[in-house]
Amino acid sequence: MSTLGHVLIIFFVVLALCSTSHGQSSSCARYTFSGNQLFRSCNDLPYLNSFLHWSYDQSSKTAKIAYRHAGVSPSRWVAWAVNPTGQGMVGSQALVAFQGSDGTMRAYTSPISGYQTLLQPGNLSFPVSDLTATYAGNEITIFATLKLDSSAVNHVWQEGPVSGGSPATHPTSGPNVRSMGSLNLLSGATTATTSPANSKTKKRNIHGVLNAVSWGILLPIGAILARYLKVFPAADPAWFYLHATCQTSAYIVGVAGWATGIRLGSQSAGVQYTAHRIIGIVVFCLGTLQVSALLLRPKKDHKYRFYWNIYHHFIGYSVIVLSIINIFKGFDILNPQEKWKRAYIGVLIGLAAVAATSEIYTWFVVLRRKKSGNHHKRPDGVNGTNGYNGRSQDRV
Repeated sequence: MSTLGHVLIIFFVVLALCSTSHGQSSSCARYTFSGNQLFRSCNDLPYLNSFLHWSYDQSSKTAKIAYRHAGVSPSRWVAWAVNPTGQGMVGSQALVAFQGSDGTMRAYTSPISGYQTLLQPGNLSFPVSDLTATYAGNEITIFATLKLDSSAVNHVWQEGPVSGGSPATHPTSGPNVRSMGSLNLLSGATTATTSPANSKTKKRNIHGVLNAVSWGILLPIGAILARYLKVFPAADPAWFYLHATCQTSAYIVGVAGWATGIRLGSQSAGVQYTAHRIIGIVVFCLGTLQVSALLLRPKKDHKYRFYWNIYHHFIGYSVIVLSIINIFKGFDILNPQEKWKRAYIGVLIGLAAVAATSEIYTWFVVLRRKKSGNHHKRPDGVNGTNGYNGRSQDRV
């Protein structure tokens, strides 16, 4: 093949790659609206499978927009909003749409004054006209004309469930708290916004990791060490120091996670996870009692040691069970990627397998030891010819 042929092949390959890349990064540009509606600009929004199309008239300061939210079921609501006073949800002026139970689309405006606002209809701080919505092909599209004071706006987009014929609270983690940014309607320039919600999400993740590692992993490991190692005389007193080190470390890390959760609760007015919060407080209180009880631990031959052991075991296992329950409630709240929940379930299964195997083995050791001890006894319970039974011999 001639040099010219190679050059032509390379040229067409590069051209095809560029065309494909452009098509993938500008999918909104290839979209065609029904009714021959045209928009001068569009933007593939980075989260929630959403797209914004618009035409801006600088002389009249009006923006004709079409907000598309793809891959949405009829039981979900969508919204696009402009925030004239700041960034994020609070203060934003929203256009809301969802499909009613009768199959008709409902579109209305909703000013959002706080986190407790549930998208109630109301007038916005700027004029809105020609507000309509459509649902087709698992996609909701909101059309409207806005009269804005500036071409540079902060915007927010969102989606959530419909309950009882009205929009319900949207998820408070993942893409739902990152769906915001700034937009210049005149130039088309966009900027991703780092929101307070993103920072709060990081704190929630830290809270979840600290508590999962401490209460949910270290604490069960410490209990397993204490229950099964102390059966072996060679492990005494090493098992106790391992147990104490593991449980103390779990408590220290757990207190940090608990304090982070209390702080998050105080910063999230109107957002309540009552069961998760109550269980967390109970776990902290019981854990503190458990650590404090170590200072009052009677000696082995003390008459109250039996009762202290009952208390210690009951509180310890109660903390472990409540902690695991609360960790799964935390997963439901954070709604992380499924792999994290599966990883923790895998850890629990592994610990349960170790505990079950150790339980069987230690019972085998104890029974064999007891059988070996009884093997040297005479049928009448007298050990040897000196007249001492086994128990007397043990005391010697």
